[in-house]
Amino acid sequence: MCDQTFLANVFGSCDKCFKQRALRPVFKKSQQLSYCSTCAEIMATEALHENETLASLKSEAENLKGKLEEERAKLHDVELHQVAERVEALGQFVMKTRRTLKGHGNKVLCMDWCKDKRRIVSSSQDGKVIVWDSFTTNKEHAVTMPCTWVMACAYAPSGCAIACGGLDNKCSVYPLTFDKNENMAAKKKSVAMHTNYLSACSFTNSDMQILTASGDGTCALWDVESGQLLQSFHGHGADVLCLDLAPSETGNTFVSGGCDKKAMVWDMRSGQCVQAFETHESDINSVRYYPSGDAFASGSDDATCRLYDLRADREVAIYSKESIIFGASSVDFSLSGRLLFAGYNDYTINVWDVLKGSRVSILFGHENRVSTLRVSPDGTAFCSGSWDHTLRVWA
Repeated sequence: MCDQTFLANVFGSCDKCFKQRALRPVFKKSQQLSYCSTCAEIMATEALHENETLASLKSEAENLKGKLEEERAKLHDVELHQVAERVEALGQFVMKTRRTLKGHGNKVLCMDWCKDKRRIVSSSQDGKVIVWDSFTTNKEHAVTMPCTWVMACAYAPSGCAIACGGLDNKCSVYPLTFDKNENMAAKKKSVAMHTNYLSACSFTNSDMQILTASGDGTCALWDVESGQLLQSFHGHGADVLCLDLAPSETGNTFVSGGCDKKAMVWDMRSGQCVQAFETHESDINSVRYYPSGDAFASGSDDATCRLYDLRADREVAIYSKESIIFGASSVDFSLSGRLLFAGYNDYTINVWDVLKGSRVSILFGHENRVSTLRVSPDGTAFCSGSWDHTLRVWA
């Protein structure tokens, strides 16, 4: 989403010519080096065989890409909505705002549920991170960050800590206690350090590791206790805006989306991209795994949400209407996987029938763009955050 894009050039000494220039990361035998653009181009041409040019290699790569697409197309024998014709249509259902959480002084940018199905953490452009009791709407904790635009926040699986970050390029972890008078900032632990803004973060299945995504075009896995980088994930050609961890207990994959219009599935152990999908026409703002882990949905500035089947290795559904012209900022599935909730920049939340591809409801209430949306762990409600400074719990 262009509103969250901030460029930051890294200047320093080139590892090859040793001149002070703008640097870019280059990987040589899995070792990361910092080269200026001139040295990076020289290095690329040095590895060419006789009669080879960069243009000929690019052409060969495009041909191979085309052949892969042809093979994929051969497996494409039926559309999802055709299979779903035999499935019974959803009846009418009513969802309303049950709670409104007021307290942020600026745009709400991110939120996450605690595993206890009751508490919510939210972050805002006002530099504050707030922990709420969604039943009573009371604020239980509040942290003032050293920067505005706190774009990412996450609850630890144990419910005993939160993580957050944004324009400070860091991911900070705060332990939560029952002592309301305790100074949380004093117990802050800086875990992750990127070279550009932090766009998303998520704990793995324990409190000990955290995944981060950044505007520097990378994702990374960190050890919370030591702050050590365990694995980095390079492959996006622009800012990474979102990520989501595979739902299984032993899930060793996650999906990320970014400004390069790509959604990429990564192996956390090897650091390699295992699948990539490039069918969106603009930035991917949100990705979310299907409850079974066999598919994922994405929401994009191209005003569509899409469903990708990982086993079929292809896009299987597009959720769009001609009347929807604003980007989708956030998506999440119902617990059964039958519904897809999507927040849009036109202040609405659209509810889609995942199988039939039809819109089954529009929810109104927010007075500015919906920036974040998450279904509660037990599936009985979902919470949305907006640029109107509020969060709403719907059920």
